[in-house]
Amino acid sequence: MTVRQFVSIPRVWFLSVALVALASCDTFEFLGGSGDVPLPGERISILQGQNRIAPSAQVQNLSIQLPRPQVNEDWPQQGGFANHAMHHLSLADAPQEVWSKNLGSGGDDDEPILSGPVVANGFVFTMDSEAVVSARRASDGVTVWTADIAPKDEDDGNWGGGLAYSSGRIYAGTGFAQVVALDSATGSELWRTSVSGPMRSAPTAFDRKVYAITKDNQLFAIDAERGVVDWTHTGIEEGAGLIGSASAAVDGDVVIVPYSSGEIFALRAENGRQLWSDNLAAIRRVDAVSALADIRGRPVADRGRVYAISHSGRMVAIDQVSGRRVWETEVGGVNQPWIAGNFLFVVSTEGDVVALVAENGLVRWVTSLGRYEDPEDREGLINWSGPVLASDRLIVAGSHGVAVALSPYTGDILGEINMPGDVSVPPILANETLYFQTDGARLIAYR
Repeated sequence: MTVRQFVSIPRVWFLSVALVALASCDTFEFLGGSGDVPLPGERISILQGQNRIAPSAQVQNLSIQLPRPQVNEDWPQQGGFANHAMHHLSLADAPQEVWSKNLGSGGDDDEPILSGPVVANGFVFTMDSEAVVSARRASDGVTVWTADIAPKDEDDGNWGGGLAYSSGRIYAGTGFAQVVALDSATGSELWRTSVSGPMRSAPTAFDRKVYAITKDNQLFAIDAERGVVDWTHTGIEEGAGLIGSASAAVDGDVVIVPYSSGEIFALRAENGRQLWSDNLAAIRRVDAVSALADIRGRPVADRGRVYAISHSGRMVAIDQVSGRRVWETEVGGVNQPWIAGNFLFVVSTEGDVVALVAENGLVRWVTSLGRYEDPEDREGLINWSGPVLASDRLIVAGSHGVAVALSPYTGDILGEINMPGDVSVPPILANETLYFQTDGARLIAYR
């Protein structure tokens, strides 16, 4: 492993591009750029015939009320906290782009970057497509250290994996079938543990354990201090699947484990004992794509319920204690659902942003963002990532390099901005700073 310290003079970026702002009178100001203000009115997908998601008449008179925005100092895991429930986060009304930095080697179709940054104690930690981990000051993006964690005999094959932070350490899952622990202050390697196969998602670190899911659907519970495997769990191995996978959610002494087979397990954190299991595979598989049952969106554990979504068109709420299904609905997706108060927000596989009532799964509103850059010819497939809820704005990003803000109350589109590259991982928010990571390994901070 190579560690490099940087002591260069800080360079602060103050650029004129800004994100949308939501005014107190339910209007918005479209700031910066040369784009047009989106036209008012209902957005209707031209592929509406293929869209099975529709608002439920039972909840159309239900007013969406959200908790007040709160400042979260850190974003230590993929998905925020270990349980992936962040609720309503605080962001300025008109955030400005304050810095933009190159993170290292960008991803491509063969070796994509599948996980975003994490933020802790005033630093932003990232990993590029060649397994170089970097720490930067969140204030100005200046690099503090970098660590090349690729094995010396490996030149490629790292794609996937990601980072988690806990108790002064960075834990990196890699495509080299290793989990590596680094000192978050210096980048020095503390331990390195081999697992059964490459990781296509970031580990989850919580309460002195690191939980790593491998491509062959095995979970490794690793002692965070020593790097010793405490216990393992195995799901059904899938031969085919989507690119990437989901990280485990941890809530107290329960670990929620999603596998690419569509299986989801609740395990005891202490010893891996199974509490319950479920399967989100579709009952009706009409084509090869729908047959992919992957749970790529991270599950959410919040207030006694587990919310999970699969690519094959099934979203469920499960009682965390008993494993009983509370409700299920035909919404498919590859992104983590976002819970805030009594509502869930999710991006579907068809490019819809959907608001659901957390109590019963009924759909309150649906807004189509579209699946194609050229809808008429069905060319230029767009993959949307997110959302994140920031001061009364749902923010999503597209693989065509456009970020969009929507009202969580109505689904109305408030505005959009162009990114300096394609974006395939969800934006994150920490200490009132919004971060976008492009596929080409550029990190942009708005504050």
